[in-house]
Amino acid sequence: MPEIGIGLVGGGYMGKAHAVALSATGAVFGTTLRPRLELIAASSAASAERYRQAYGFNRSAATWQALVADPLVDAVVIASPQETHRAIAEAAFASGKHVFCEKPLGASLADAEAMTLAAEASGLVHMVGFNYVRTPATQFARKLISEGAIGRVTWFRGEHTEDFLADPALSASWRTRGMANGVLGDLAPHMINCALALMGPVASLSAMVETVHARRNGPSGPEAVTNDDHTQLMCRFANGAMGHLYFSRIATGRKMGYAYEVYGTAGAIRFDQEDQNALWLYRAEGPEAERGFRKILTGPTHPDYLAFCQGPGHGTGYQDQIIIEAKDFLAAVAAGRPSWPRFQDGLAVWRVADSAAQSARHGRWIELSANP
Repeated sequence: MPEIGIGLVGGGYMGKAHAVALSATGAVFGTTLRPRLELIAASSAASAERYRQAYGFNRSAATWQALVADPLVDAVVIASPQETHRAIAEAAFASGKHVFCEKPLGASLADAEAMTLAAEASGLVHMVGFNYVRTPATQFARKLISEGAIGRVTWFRGEHTEDFLADPALSASWRTRGMANGVLGDLAPHMINCALALMGPVASLSAMVETVHARRNGPSGPEAVTNDDHTQLMCRFANGAMGHLYFSRIATGRKMGYAYEVYGTAGAIRFDQEDQNALWLYRAEGPEAERGFRKILTGPTHPDYLAFCQGPGHGTGYQDQIIIEAKDFLAAVAAGRPSWPRFQDGLAVWRVADSAAQSARHGRWIELSANP
């Protein structure tokens, strides 16, 4: 397929990131794949036309339904709110379109299950936008762990912590309304996906979910916050390792705290997204007096780095993660083959998040093996 007609639903923060990434993919990776920015839809016809002009799409659509039905659209990129994901994806698959969907996969476990069934039945390419797991450093960490570089893994600690709602004086907004917009629906999916990618399936978990700032000022006065500010869970992975995950939007001082530590019988790995071009590796070898964590600066020998820069330590950034995603999605569409993470992986993330919510409600451990 020499050219892939793209239909983008949503023109805001993530819509812009995907538009830029799709435009840059061919030049960055030197691929013959050239996505055609064909059609964009947003919350209104006027917004769609404004985004069309800003991002360079050929046309704008008055509704997402018109975009999905358009014969010049080969693949649909969903960058709209979670509650819209399911309807758009199901319609796209029914129209024979490949689908890239931003995380999380829908607004609930039921949405994710339905979307995955539709994806599998369609035989089309489907992918979920977990961009942070695509940094060269985390791709390298995944490779090291899978190759046994740190031995048998015994423990994993992961967090996704930010402070955009740490100030209790901040006003209520869409972020403080509805569980899909709370920490479990917003930040947690990224780190859950990371844990599953590095460690494999979660077998059981016990979680605590908490709203710290229960009321915030709204347009008509104080209103209740109806979702979680932070959540923590202990877990046992199917490989036998123990784990702990923490997610927060009130972690004062944390801006992009997507971080993890992995301990094994022969070494350990540390990573923090606020220093995303470095991976810390400890190997239990050599004289004890000379052992210690070694800082590895990512460079051309690490996954997907060379396409952006020929110099080690010069680094990649947030937008580059989206470009890597775009490259993988377009390559999958062109080849007609699956590309990780698929909708099944998005569903696995939702099962962990939903089980965490159940555990917090009932105050008990949840066995995920009981889930279908």
